[in-house]
Amino acid sequence: MNGRFEDTDVLVVGGGSAGFGAAVAAGRQGLRVTLLEATNKVGGVMAFCPGMPWGGAYPADQIIGGMIEELTNRLQSLDLPAAEKRPCSLENFGPEIIYDHDIATLTMFEMLEEAGVGVRLNTIAFEPRMMGPEIQDVRCCDQNGMITIKPRVVIDCSGDGGISAKAGVPYSLGDSGGNMMAVTMSFHMIGVDWDAAFAQQDPYFQCYATKGIAEGRLHPDIAKLYLMKAFHKGSVFCNSVHIRDVDGTNPDAISRANLEGRRRCHQLARFLRSDVPGFENAYMAQLSPSAGVRETRKLEGVYRIKGADLVRGTKFADGIVSCDNPVDDVMRMDAEMTHDAALKAGDYYTIPFRALIPEHIPNLMFAGRILSADPVAFASARGMPQCMAMGQATGTAAALALRDGCAVQAVDVEELIASLKEQGVNRLGGTPQPKEVTVSALRR
Repeated sequence: MNGRFEDTDVLVVGGGSAGFGAAVAAGRQGLRVTLLEATNKVGGVMAFCPGMPWGGAYPADQIIGGMIEELTNRLQSLDLPAAEKRPCSLENFGPEIIYDHDIATLTMFEMLEEAGVGVRLNTIAFEPRMMGPEIQDVRCCDQNGMITIKPRVVIDCSGDGGISAKAGVPYSLGDSGGNMMAVTMSFHMIGVDWDAAFAQQDPYFQCYATKGIAEGRLHPDIAKLYLMKAFHKGSVFCNSVHIRDVDGTNPDAISRANLEGRRRCHQLARFLRSDVPGFENAYMAQLSPSAGVRETRKLEGVYRIKGADLVRGTKFADGIVSCDNPVDDVMRMDAEMTHDAALKAGDYYTIPFRALIPEHIPNLMFAGRILSADPVAFASARGMPQCMAMGQATGTAAALALRDGCAVQAVDVEELIASLKEQGVNRLGGTPQPKEVTVSALRR
């Protein structure tokens, strides 16, 4: 067989916030880690929508800790601070972190380098090959041809869960009807007079949106203008262009969405300059290089998080990150966008480790927006800080599984939680459990 062959302890597929967290965590445990990213830089949603705030990092106003806190602290400690915490202007969202996109991306690359992670950009993982119940190797390709990587553990952080699905993990697409959230293209406006632009009380600029739609100058789906002060003074992050009915697993559909999204973004930028006070002398910058996909496959894990778990504020015994994000549902079935509170104010729930592991494959985990969750829970749990923490948990669990020579389903949950706490992750676990609790013991 032609091609190149490599082996590694941990193969992380996807370099978004979850893959970053998984790779750094595993590398810091002394493992050989290979991170594959299909595009030309890490970040995932950060890369597709530059400047997208890190929302959900402060459940009940306490930071989740761990990797996102370390990354934020590194940015804040620079001579010219490159991140800050601020309140979100949208209802039911807690404080968020805004940052300099390019400095944040550089810092993430540096953290990967410091952890000894082998980063392969512009590399696609397309086929797992099985030996019995395990993933034996993963076939990948870059511009130089085929690569076969033989890992001891695979962590799928791809966003679409393709490797897990091909390995036999059951999954669902979108909601019960197969409807997936709209994809998004964002941009910045530079040179905005903040005082004039944000003088009005309506955070959604609906009077302007209504006028633009009525006059045929804005697409009907832009009924609200999601305009937020960005990190640098005079810059505004525009997160208003959402394209519905796009299957994020279909490259042709994404290509069509990219063209349509660019049209709508330029249309909106022209409208802002001509009609919205404060934007008269502004210009567009940092247009999304490709549509940001919110939702495709949700994999079937040992446990599926449910909307009812959120309402109850469930703190799972194997909880690996806290969350109080609203149910942020973006145009699944129609043009409606909701962000209803997921649970009572001041409370939070945790995401269980069991939602990141399949029932049977002993050397596979997954993290990020492919976690095992119903549509309601997914719409809350998908925040970038939570995804990064999910990755951190799976990277840590990989080290425990390899040390003990056990399946990921048999990882000592109590030791995993203790390790994450030592790494600075806050509000973990739930009801105290007997020593050496495993995932199997938590099954109902």
